[in-house]
Amino acid sequence: MAFTRKEKEAMVEQYKHWIDNSNAFFIMSYRNMNMSAVDEAREKMREVNAEIHVVKNRLFRLVLDEMDLEYEEGFWEENNLVSFAFSDAPSVAKVITEISKTNVFDIRLGYMDQKALTADHVKVLADLPTLPVMRGILLGTILASATKLVRTLAEPARSMAAVVKAFSEEGQAA
Repeated sequence: MAFTRKEKEAMVEQYKHWIDNSNAFFIMSYRNMNMSAVDEAREKMREVNAEIHVVKNRLFRLVLDEMDLEYEEGFWEENNLVSFAFSDAPSVAKVITEISKTNVFDIRLGYMDQKALTADHVKVLADLPTLPVMRGILLGTILASATKLVRTLAEPARSMAAVVKAFSEEGQAA
């Protein structure tokens, strides 16, 4: 089905909008794709505040060229899906790694902070803790330090109270 120039311009603008609103985006190839595989992938992406879309290679390549993002010239010869991470890139990378274990999707490339990521980089990103886990670790570290500080500050008073109590008990016993 041929698209009109106006429709193609709208697609390019939509691609730009998705890229501008995402922290990272990942490109995957697909083969033997059926609707159930796509629906399952989209559902998993929604759970981590991401979207996955089939893109027109030539139009998406125009957007990447306009943004000065690098890619190999023969890269766009396969059928591609693009996943956009709107909040937590490691969570999306985890989902992508999970769905790439099927024989339908393959991780090809990713972009984060205007830098290209290889498929291996995306898999390493998937091994990082997710944003909620990192927040928990950070909060635990801060609270542990604060608790230790409070204990350290309270220790002289506690020691003094123990000495006073010991003297008072000794005085009552005599």
